[in-house]
Amino acid sequence: MKRLVVAAVLLLASGTVSFADGLFWVVGNRATGKCTIVTSNPVIIGDIWFGDGPYKSRADAKLARSTIRVCPAATPEEEKEEDGTN
Repeated sequence: MKRLVVAAVLLLASGTVSFADGLFWVVGNRATGKCTIVTSNPVIIGDIWFGDGPYKSRADAKLARSTIRVCPAATPEEEKEEDGTN
């Protein structure tokens, strides 16, 4: 019985980790005064003061960031930096 419980826990844990792949969060950083889009579930401690998501695409996360009042508008340079284009 214990083996079954341990196997179920391990299966659930590995499924949860793989479920987070391809998701995006909007994170508020108090130190920089900016909101960024990240691909891992944020831990809300220290300078990270909020996290919103998950979103299925980067476009959804960008739209959400634009609706959050405490997030300043991203400059075109920041947009290029996030997209990975220079």
